Amino acid sequence: MSFAPAYPLLHRALKPLFPSCLWSGNDADRTIALTFDDGPHPRYTPQLLEQLERYSVTASFFWLGACVHRSPAIARAVHTQGHWLGLHGYDHQSFPLLSESALRQTLIDTQVEITRACQLPPTAVRDVRPPNGLFTPHTLALLQQWEYRPVMWSVVPEDWVRPGATTVVQRILQQVKNGSIIVLHDGYHGGADVAETAAQLIPLLLAQNYRFVSINQLWQGRS
Repeated sequence: MSFAPAYPLLHRALKPLFPSCLWSGNDADRTIALTFDDGPHPRYTPQLLEQLERYSVTASFFWLGACVHRSPAIARAVHTQGHWLGLHGYDHQSFPLLSESALRQTLIDTQVEITRACQLPPTAVRDVRPPNGLFTPHTLALLQQWEYRPVMWSVVPEDWVRPGATTVVQRILQQVKNGSIIVLHDGYHGGADVAETAAQLIPLLLAQNYRFVSINQLWQGRS
């Protein structure tokens, strides 16, 4: 059973309740953010990078610390290509299930792995996307207290269950609009199709005159 049709409803319900999160960009601006969770992966991420480079598209990656630890050279390649980097926890544990100290540690550990691999300053990576999109008001309060920026989504095509690249692209095209934040996956779940999805999707969105921007640019546009 697919839950893909439910995500637009969740987005509309949750966005006004939790305005401190970045759910989308400016709906008057024909920009969108293409984001990827759960990487970097030793095979899928380089395949994806080829497609992003082919179309000169800037994307944003929300990484697992454990994956960065296993593939630091790939993480560095993503950064060198100019993509924006964010945190997704060290090993994909649900944030609401963690103690306050464990939550802070999973963010710090992931931050350390990314900044070490990409030779960045310790506080350069501050954007956080909770695994599975799960959070509580207390989670958000802690992120704000620790000066992280919570990032969510507006288009979720459920690519991690691998319905096929064509289906994923169709779902995105049905939902995308100005300011959309599209979430895909380049990790072990869904990553096998991500390069083909990008190869199909990007030219179709470019033909509709969308401009791809980073999550940081969406934050700047909001402020």
